[in-house]
Amino acid sequence: MADKKVEARLRRHRRARKKIRGTGARPRLSVFRSLRHIYAQIIDDDQGKTLVAASSLSGGTKVAASGNADAAKVVGERIAALAKAAQIQTVVFDRGGYLYHGNVKVLAEAARAGGLVF
Repeated sequence: MADKKVEARLRRHRRARKKIRGTGARPRLSVFRSLRHIYAQIIDDDQGKTLVAASSLSGGTKVAASGNADAAKVVGERIAALAKAAQIQTVVFDRGGYLYHGNVKVLAEAARAGGLVF
């Protein structure tokens, strides 16, 4: 059962990635969530480089319970702060095949509140 869910998510992600592409002027904010943690990266697909990254595991964002909405909010705020420090204002949001719901939505709203535009 779990393999089918993962395969379906990856199919959705590949389908969306045909249209979503991060450039130097407007990089891609990619979200990955596991059962225990949530990760966010800002990626320049033209160069193939990760510009900034934050997760519920990284030092500045370490949270007690890291698989919940509180952790997603902290990661969203952290990625926005790192993006601001790297002088990135606008991004393209890549939800990674997940529904725009729950932790993914909380992370996106926190990133918007932190100053990212998407």
